[in-house]
Amino acid sequence: MMIVDIKKCTGCRKCVADCFPRDIEIINHKAKIRNISCIKCGHCIAVCPANAVYSSEYDMSEVKNYNQEDFTIEADKLLNFIKFRRSIRQFKDQDVENEKLLKIIEAGRFTPTGSNLQDVSYIIVKKRLPELRVKILSTLKQMGESYLSASNTQHEAQQALYKRYAEKWISMHDEYQANPEANDRLFFNAPAIIVVTAQAAISGGLASSSMELMANALGLGVLFSGYFVRAARANKEILEFLGVKEGKDIISCLVIGYPNVRYLRTVPRKKADVSWK
Repeated sequence: MMIVDIKKCTGCRKCVADCFPRDIEIINHKAKIRNISCIKCGHCIAVCPANAVYSSEYDMSEVKNYNQEDFTIEADKLLNFIKFRRSIRQFKDQDVENEKLLKIIEAGRFTPTGSNLQDVSYIIVKKRLPELRVKILSTLKQMGESYLSASNTQHEAQQALYKRYAEKWISMHDEYQANPEANDRLFFNAPAIIVVTAQAAISGGLASSSMELMANALGLGVLFSGYFVRAARANKEILEFLGVKEGKDIISCLVIGYPNVRYLRTVPRKKADVSWK
């Protein structure tokens, strides 16, 4: 529940004005949260000038008071940070500390979710990564062979794209089998992955983006593996191996490690497709 300490409350109505579900009312010059339509977003906690609101369900020791020095990021530096990030496919033979992995997850945990569902879950794979790699590569090979042997009715350009992926998946598997240490084109010998699952794709996608930025801030590199997601979704055995919770889908897979490559500049991109109405 969200609770108001009436001894502290001044009845300023700031929480009432900022409550989107309209779950707060003023009674006898004091705020009262009905906890009927409340989605526990915490806006009332954040906006209260008297620090009179708290939650009986969450850890209030996590709440931090705002100060500009610790909370403000210069816009141009943030944009440069985003521009400089790269997808990493060269990783050092170096473990990633669990503390850093948990900090990456913290970035996901505090990312907004639809209706404040907080429906995102995280699966860290380190020790059993070699076993999982084999399962994913085997599944990709089966998917590729199935596509190449089937009759296809897709548009010619789409058919060529699928054929290229199918052939690549098969070669990824076969090359890994021939030389596992040199030919890991799935995880690129990274020491860890984080699998992000959620009920809503937007929630998992937003969390994943925040997590990648945190990983970069920690000196780590990330590759979003779409191949992993495709194979995992297609193979019930992999879902069971990961322990994906009922009602949740795999949204992304962050391949994480210390980069074994140094970039010296940003890269160009297409111009933004913007419409003004």
